[in-house]
Amino acid sequence: MRRFLVFSVPILIALLACAKSYGKTPVILSTDVGNEIDDQWAITYMLASPDLEVLGILSAHAPSLPDPSAHYTYLILKDIVEKRMGMAIHPPLFEGSSVALADARSSRPNAAVDFLLSTSKRFSEKDRLTVLVIGAATDIASAIIQDPTIVQRIRVVAMAFPSERGGEEYNVANDVVSWQVVLDSNAPLVVGSGDVCRAHLALTFEGAQTMIASHGPIGEWLWSEYKAWYYRDVKPLRKNDFSKPWFIWDTIVIAYLEGMTTQESIPRPKLNADMTFTEAAANRPVIWIRSVDSSRMWPDFLSKIDSYQHSHAIESNQGRTGCIW
Repeated sequence: MRRFLVFSVPILIALLACAKSYGKTPVILSTDVGNEIDDQWAITYMLASPDLEVLGILSAHAPSLPDPSAHYTYLILKDIVEKRMGMAIHPPLFEGSSVALADARSSRPNAAVDFLLSTSKRFSEKDRLTVLVIGAATDIASAIIQDPTIVQRIRVVAMAFPSERGGEEYNVANDVVSWQVVLDSNAPLVVGSGDVCRAHLALTFEGAQTMIASHGPIGEWLWSEYKAWYYRDVKPLRKNDFSKPWFIWDTIVIAYLEGMTTQESIPRPKLNADMTFTEAAANRPVIWIRSVDSSRMWPDFLSKIDSYQHSHAIESNQGRTGCIW
């Protein structure tokens, strides 16, 4: 037995090290799904990816949604995960704050923040939890306010800001103070900005239909969401002109995790109340995404949802209304 242990322990350690190196990336997502159509695509991509270990999903607020908006988002999220994705067993879902931070010292305690804090305790500076932010950053900022040591255990990957020069952008505008908290913290941060999304994640009406509509119930559903959004928010007053594209913004965070972006380290800016940047700190960098290889990302996305649907029973969405209309 002693001889067996002498030989087996090193082998076990080697196997565990190997398993860790080939392990999935652990993630928690915070989303304002229901506000637009891009969150649905990002959630689908994330849940269909065998490279990601989704530990939980948090619902965020948005002013365009019915009050309390984080509860409305939670209900849409539940529909997506359980019905659209056909997941009888799925990562836990938590309702976040429905209001922005009042100031940079006061958190908005809720179940989403509690889950984020407790889950982060399993991680460390050398083995970080990835927190994806594709909505208001209220819950992530609240977690940092409640326990500043969380920045030693997480990294934040977000779709935010129109460009590296700062300025008004929807996700940031919904809680500017929360982004001040995130930027002022030492949490490692990756940003995919609007200008990069516009350049690389645009889909025309015809292009979206050709690409996604025939890919099973999930593709059918995502196409119905895109089409409804396009007719409501992109096409009005344009008559028969379908040339204007729309942008699947939030998929940029998944593209980054899948290794389909280029990025650059830049000095970490300070965020002003008007969403402009000042006083960049060179010793506290931000990873700024510069491009998305959409020629690789979209085929990868389609391949993953096709594979996912082969192993999950998902009913057709014909006759069902979209999540947000």
